Amino acid sequence: MSGAAVEAAVEATALGKRYGELEAVAGIDFRIERGEYFGFLGPNGAGKTSTLRMVQAVSAPSAGRLRVLGLDPVRDGKRVRARLGVCAQDDTLDPDLRVLDNLRVYGRYFPQDARVTAERAEQLIQFLALGEKRMKKIQELSGGMKRRLMVARALINDPELLVLDEPTTGLDPQARHLIWQKLRELRARGVTLLLTTHYMDEAERLCDRLMIMDRGKILAEGAPRALIETHVGREVVELESEAVVEQRIVEGLELARVPSEKRADVRTWFFRERDARVELLVERAREHGARCLVRNATLEDVFLKLTGRELEE
Repeated sequence: MSGAAVEAAVEATALGKRYGELEAVAGIDFRIERGEYFGFLGPNGAGKTSTLRMVQAVSAPSAGRLRVLGLDPVRDGKRVRARLGVCAQDDTLDPDLRVLDNLRVYGRYFPQDARVTAERAEQLIQFLALGEKRMKKIQELSGGMKRRLMVARALINDPELLVLDEPTTGLDPQARHLIWQKLRELRARGVTLLLTTHYMDEAERLCDRLMIMDRGKILAEGAPRALIETHVGREVVELESEAVVEQRIVEGLELARVPSEKRADVRTWFFRERDARVELLVERAREHGARCLVRNATLEDVFLKLTGRELEE
């Protein structure tokens, strides 16, 4: 006899959100499993923020069904929010409080004992490598330290679901990698993560699955590598040259059936598998003094192919 199905962390069916005449979210279906790291990708205006606000129980759906940790965010909004950790994109730290007090005061918003909050605050300061800054003022922190403190604050209530909105925007590589390391450590504790990001490498490194949205609809969903291989392939060739030179380089190579796109003076081909024509392209480009780059396909290639739009901060 099979056991009961495991309850999802988030489950949406025909979920919609309207603001007057604007349909921000157009009847989407998705499911985030417990302990899964799930990413929302999409250009500005795609519907990511509207979806996040419904998951966070701060905005009611206009249509469809939504369950967060088994609860209805409309009827049980307070209970849902008590079990979430949220790190917003904007800095919302209290500049009048020191690092430790930012955590302690924020913890008062949740139904947990003050002693537990104090213990967790100390643990999180160490976990996010802020020990030497625990009594510093917010103005004395670097951008990376502020983001780490924002993540620490989002964890003060020991949440089951952690929502991170652009957690590493504007940070230097060292700070980004430290936050990634800490998020990977949280995975081992069973935390479920819902992430929005404009950094495709961040999504590929952290997410088990992700979905790409645009204009309120889901364009694709799946594991990062599966999405890349399905929609783009494995190898990308970028040729930078004038049109007449490009014609000489590709002459006789029979590339008509290889998916490609042209942006300004750069022609890009997407090869499903390693192909002998790639080496010929590189060799001919060199002979004609043209720049030719061969690289692995990425999530950014998928994003641009599906949305047709550049990433926007």
